[in-house]
Amino acid sequence: MRRTILLRSLLLGAVMVLLTSAWYRLNTPAVMSETARALLSSLTPEQSKKATFSMSDDERLNWHFIPRPRKGLPIKEMTQEQRHLASALLSAGLSQRGFIKATTIMSLEEVLRILELTRPSGNVRDPELYYFSIFGEPSEKGMWGWRVEGHHVALNFTMVNGKVTGSPNFFGANPRQILEGPRKGLRALPLEEDLARELLLSLDAGQRKIAVVSATAYKDILTGASRTAALEGQPSGLAAAKMNSKQREILERLLEEYANNFPEQIAQARLDMIKKAGANMHFAWAGVADEGGPHYYRVQAPAFLVEYDCTQNEANHIHSVWRDFNGDFGLDMLAEHYKSSH
Repeated sequence: MRRTILLRSLLLGAVMVLLTSAWYRLNTPAVMSETARALLSSLTPEQSKKATFSMSDDERLNWHFIPRPRKGLPIKEMTQEQRHLASALLSAGLSQRGFIKATTIMSLEEVLRILELTRPSGNVRDPELYYFSIFGEPSEKGMWGWRVEGHHVALNFTMVNGKVTGSPNFFGANPRQILEGPRKGLRALPLEEDLARELLLSLDAGQRKIAVVSATAYKDILTGASRTAALEGQPSGLAAAKMNSKQREILERLLEEYANNFPEQIAQARLDMIKKAGANMHFAWAGVADEGGPHYYRVQAPAFLVEYDCTQNEANHIHSVWRDFNGDFGLDMLAEHYKSSH
């Protein structure tokens, strides 16, 4: 009898662990708020002053992906224990694949530092110059945000009433592919490039004539670090409605690669936007089709925009971004919140 009770207790405990685990997998705002609070509680008053801002501070919209002076608390100024907590917060904002991409991109700063010993760029290359900023008071149901930003990583998260958004988000890679040394062949963002090229090469001559909007790749993503995503006067490219089923499947796999960099709630919201857009999406390419040559592409839908560019440093330097036309920085959720509050 006692053994039966013990077994039932163990089974119940296991079920509770599984349910709790599932809840935390699904409840991204809870995980983010818990890890953000843990990081904040470890900071000194001086560090906290650097890392925290009000939700209404203009700094929340002041984002970029280039090497530049930044506000926030850099990894470089954290203790070993604080670095682990910062890594936990970064992990809370990304899926496993997204976390691998982000940390790989950060590690490329050391590769750049070595490459530039013979040709200095004037920029400081340091894998520890990634800055953490928290806006407002972290809570599962409240209104707050956070950011991780440095060279080629810019992640912006906003929580409003238990909902979370993660745009704009930027991943870059320089070099696109390491050409020599012990990490030769490493690519931080392989599928973002390969799937788009696969889609381009699957098009027939008529389709490609519409999709290729310029024989020369643009020097960078067109939206840059603008606070509001917008493309003005740009040819739209090939509509998904003009693609066959195999081509649309490749397009969806490409967009899923961007969506699945994030935890389930954010990823699912993006997948829902992709599904809702359906055939109402356009794929545009600029530049050459050959691997290793300068190229650019974008996917534009009514609610979102994906841009990718690889032209700098002899086409060995990637910039890629996901933008929500109405939801960058959670502006759509904030507008709905204020509307319902008043």
